[in-house]
Amino acid sequence: MPALDIYLIKPTRYDDDGYPIQWWRSVLPSNSMACLSGIVQDAAERQVLGPDVDIRQYWLDETNTKIDPARIMKAAKRRGARLLVFMVGVQSNMFPRAVDLARPFRAAGVPVCIGGFHVSGILAMLKTLPPDILEAQGLGISLFAGEAEDGHIDPVIRDGYAGTLAPLYDFLKDQPNLAGAPQPIVEKRELGRLLYRMSTADLGRGCPFECSFCTIINVQGRKSRFRTPDDLEAIIRRNVAGGITGFFLTDDNFARNRNWEPLLDRMIALRKEGIAVHLLIQVDTLAHKIPNFIEKCVAAGADQIFIGLESINADSLEASKKRQNRVEDYREMFLAWKQHPVLITCGYIIGFPHDTRDSILRDIETIKTQLPIDFLYMNYLTPLPGCEDHKKLLDAGVWMDPDMAKYDLNHRVTHHPIMSDADWEEAFRAAHLSFYDFEHIRRIMKRMLALRIHRPNMLLHRMLGYREAVLSEGVAMLESGIIRVRRRRQRRHGLPLESALVFYPRFIWQSLRGTARMWSVYGRLKLMMRKARRAPDRLDYVDDAIRHDDVAANEAFVASTRTTAYARRRAETAQRAKAN
Repeated sequence: MPALDIYLIKPTRYDDDGYPIQWWRSVLPSNSMACLSGIVQDAAERQVLGPDVDIRQYWLDETNTKIDPARIMKAAKRRGARLLVFMVGVQSNMFPRAVDLARPFRAAGVPVCIGGFHVSGILAMLKTLPPDILEAQGLGISLFAGEAEDGHIDPVIRDGYAGTLAPLYDFLKDQPNLAGAPQPIVEKRELGRLLYRMSTADLGRGCPFECSFCTIINVQGRKSRFRTPDDLEAIIRRNVAGGITGFFLTDDNFARNRNWEPLLDRMIALRKEGIAVHLLIQVDTLAHKIPNFIEKCVAAGADQIFIGLESINADSLEASKKRQNRVEDYREMFLAWKQHPVLITCGYIIGFPHDTRDSILRDIETIKTQLPIDFLYMNYLTPLPGCEDHKKLLDAGVWMDPDMAKYDLNHRVTHHPIMSDADWEEAFRAAHLSFYDFEHIRRIMKRMLALRIHRPNMLLHRMLGYREAVLSEGVAMLESGIIRVRRRRQRRHGLPLESALVFYPRFIWQSLRGTARMWSVYGRLKLMMRKARRAPDRLDYVDDAIRHDDVAANEAFVASTRTTAYARRRAETAQRAKAN
């Protein structure tokens, strides 16, 4: 019987030494992989190649799995199957690795197609293709732009089976309806390679805002599209049947999903049936103003909240078109969430045009003392391909690092208008060290206990990850894992193969040092948490960040962040009020 083996491969990225970042156990599954897995399975069930062709798919996430092209090709040959390779969810920092993985496949004549935000962002924003895209095309790699639902994957599968992949499949202007779309699927084998037994789900795509550093509005569009409550229930029931009760809702902003209430109501109803899930959701800084939104999120199982804070400097927010973030509302927002047992992570950007090293560290101190944030996810302001900032810098001829592997938000890839390169890099590291200072971590633990948020283990484990991933491995928490894996022969294309006498001693030393550091910090955090939980006055603790209805504390916070943009906006508001 004719057969086609489709391999879904999510590449990792290279570290600064040119080795793929891999782990014995990684943190989360890829939502792009889960979505495409469901889409490919649906295409197979619809028999897009006819009833006589057996289509099988295989899921390989390189963050926790060795990718061996030679073995993959041999396995397909033994089965007598044709082979088609999809590089899935490829972001800019992964693109060099995706191309390198494709090289042996293409050398053997195997069709390869790369999709994801890098390809889509480039095609959405630029008229001239950059060198890395041209190199991929020169190798005969096919590119996929847009989303794969609504049958968009069908011609790729047909052409791949026939060995006639087109150079480009462009569906950017044909954004699919998500209602009734195939369910995301996470392979059971993949779950065994994860640190946290969580799945992912996207209930909506697209964003109505205009942030200049964001690629989503140019790749997924400004018009939001949504899954239905029935879709959500089917996703939950399928995962719960497989033993998964935790979900990361990857929607960039769940609060802007116009169906948020019926979706949450459905989850609340499922909890009453005994089907309880825990949610990590992303929302904006205005979500707390939506009546009943917070209460229903918590009732549905949300216990981890991610908020795109980005800055407490109103000038920076104004310049980046993040106008929905109102600094003067921040304290009210956080205190509204902290009335419930949730842990809050905030995205924070280092290096806006108005930033200086001193202003960055001063703002971090303000955040530490005035806002009840549990974790701060700090990034460099990065002109990602596909965002407005990238296009503006490119058009102006401003230098940007040509190495896409560095576009991971943890590397500086351009120059700052005020700070020197050294000052910017020092400010980034100093800000991280300041927020994750042990004394401040002790303060966060005390706040959690005083607010009666019973998440000690979650706080401890997340704190270890957010603090040490950056300091030990130079990666973000969500791309980290347990026990780093390095393979000598998987070095980046163009770099020399290191001698075994050099590579292995260094690798062993790095592993031992990293493991020792992690256990040392974990032990210290564990001891801190134990002391905090046993303190007789733990429920009496209070500071400015968690003091409710304190007008003076709020005024002090606003005063510390007051800027030209803030003053102008206040004046405009007063003028409008007077006119009315």
